[in-house]
Amino acid sequence: MKLYISLIITLAIFAACEQPNNHAQQLEAKIDSLQNNLDKAYKPGFGEFMSSIQTHHAKLWFAGEAENWKLADFEMGEIKEALDGIKQYNADRAEAKSIPMIQPALDSIDNAIQQKDLKLFKSNYIFLTSTCNNCHRATNHEFNIIKVPTQMPFSNQVFKEQ
Repeated sequence: MKLYISLIITLAIFAACEQPNNHAQQLEAKIDSLQNNLDKAYKPGFGEFMSSIQTHHAKLWFAGEAENWKLADFEMGEIKEALDGIKQYNADRAEAKSIPMIQPALDSIDNAIQQKDLKLFKSNYIFLTSTCNNCHRATNHEFNIIKVPTQMPFSNQVFKEQ
């Protein structure tokens, strides 16, 4: 009888010890699977963000020129969102470390938009454009020159406030 009770206690202890270990192995396998899925997930490249910024930079110009301050403010938000995306998804890129240099130019545009001042907007837009080019030079992308747009980027959008 003592042998029978000892055997039951031994099996119970073994089962109790084995179950958490099995559970830990299952959790580790799940973590590995999730990490594998995360590694394969789409991660926007630096160029995708820069192309987005270029588009919104152009749209910002035409919105400001038309004194559509709500649209200009929206386009500024889109530029900032793309810059945040670079910080989140491309922080490992050397170019991402230069992103803070654009902040004073963004602040100056925001100020012009809030004041609804066309003259200030235009001069600060040139400051923003110049800062973009300075950043490109600082990151060895001097071949990528941005300018004040001369044609509307989209023929299917109205920039003048209705």
